[in-house]
Amino acid sequence: MFYRENGQFKTSYRSDQQIFAIAQDRWAILALIAFAFVGVPFLVDEYMFRAILIPFLILSLAALGVNILVGYCGQISLGSGAFMAVGAYMAYNTYIRIDGIPLIVALLSGGFFATLVGIFFGIPSLRVKGLYLAVATLAAQFFCDWAFLRVGWFTNNTASGSVSVSNLNVLGFAIQTPVEKYLFCLVFLVVFGLLAKNLVRSAIGREWMAIRDMDVAAAVIGIRPMYAKLSAFAVSSFIVGVAGALWGFVHLGSWEPAAFSIDRSFQLLFMVIIGGMGSIMGSFFGAAFIVVLPIFLNQFLPSIGALVGVTISTAAISHAEFMIFGALIVWFLIVEPHGLAKLWSVAKQKLRLWPFPH
Repeated sequence: MFYRENGQFKTSYRSDQQIFAIAQDRWAILALIAFAFVGVPFLVDEYMFRAILIPFLILSLAALGVNILVGYCGQISLGSGAFMAVGAYMAYNTYIRIDGIPLIVALLSGGFFATLVGIFFGIPSLRVKGLYLAVATLAAQFFCDWAFLRVGWFTNNTASGSVSVSNLNVLGFAIQTPVEKYLFCLVFLVVFGLLAKNLVRSAIGREWMAIRDMDVAAAVIGIRPMYAKLSAFAVSSFIVGVAGALWGFVHLGSWEPAAFSIDRSFQLLFMVIIGGMGSIMGSFFGAAFIVVLPIFLNQFLPSIGALVGVTISTAAISHAEFMIFGALIVWFLIVEPHGLAKLWSVAKQKLRLWPFPH
């Protein structure tokens, strides 16, 4: 009964176009963000920051970018790991080759170069779609893996092929401890999440969804497919590139091309499928699910094995993780194609009508 819009009248276009139409949603989101900034640093230990929260924030940002391309524009991409790699390596080169460049500018420059690469590999989307487009974007993954492994300029000609960054700071404030890294990534996620939410509600967002639903009909009513598809690739690649730069700079600190392999591309696609395609909230749900599930299985399966007197090896847990991922993806595609976000939406709708029958 407390979750209703009774008495909440819209008296202007501005109020009618709010991101969260119900006041309870607005207050809940503000409370959640405030708790994330203020409460979490005092309640969570270092392991939780390093193993769960920081990867969750960065992968949520990457899933946000993939969801714009796959969920809102309907362009299947298997090159997200490549765009993350471009963002990480170009941010690294910008950071070490330009003296005194601010960290945030270096990270955003990684997104800029990822945008250029994304637009280039998005050009085939003007002529092909579906499985053929997926194969075309897969070429970006293989090409970038080869380039960052074989071209010494990208790694500053290091003998090992890996790169590393240290002594990060923003406006004189060091980004060293897990809490500082967590807050830094959280700021990026909140800003980009707000921008993405407004972007998909704008004119270009409606063009993306029209192309996704039926590109021929969209072209008939005056939407330019070339502009809509390439803009989706550009925005998606920029967000994914920034996420890749954060993954390298903040989470890993030292990395090599294997950190952005094709497995990363599939992981991001699974996040979008499980969380919910065409949903900003689904990006967060999918990232949380993918990050938490392996840790849960590592704790849960050995306990079950101990109860029945069976020793479960680490390799068996890893295989079980892949099998559960596959089963869940098939289940979501069959039972609920819109993922966890749709289940959350249905639950909220039922809560708005409770306790009356529906």
